Amino acid sequence: MSDSAQPRVFLVVVDETEEHRVAVQYAARRAAHTGGRLALLHVIEPAEMQQWLAVEELARAERREAAEELLQRLCEEIAPIAGSMPMVYIREGRVRDELLALINEEPTISILVLAAGTGPEGPGPLIAHLTGKQVARMRIPITIVPGGLTLDQVDALS
Repeated sequence: MSDSAQPRVFLVVVDETEEHRVAVQYAARRAAHTGGRLALLHVIEPAEMQQWLAVEELARAERREAAEELLQRLCEEIAPIAGSMPMVYIREGRVRDELLALINEEPTISILVLAAGTGPEGPGPLIAHLTGKQVARMRIPITIVPGGLTLDQVDALS
């Protein structure tokens, strides 16, 4: 890697699903093995229609605080594996919209790592969206990790 080359940044969407942990582990290992960086994105989805502005603002603040706590715990856990403290992004909106916006805004992001859902409904709505018609418009590759892998299996693969 030349001095002018930027390290590869592996972006993972962190959510409330079980399988996101598999994607984080895989991306952290790949970042460590390639001299790259790990980036974590958590998107706070808009709440259902709130009747009162004060209630909506309080709910938004609580969701933001929960997102910050989740990412802080995850960063402390995964930094030793990744080799450095992950970059953290918290956004508000629809996950797929915010993800695509971040990828387009941050030229250092070079790989998106997602874990496929393990349920009967398929890999998940984000993967379905990104691997459908949207895939031709992506500027970076997408790595999809099977969500049912154990962390030991992820370590062996990465």
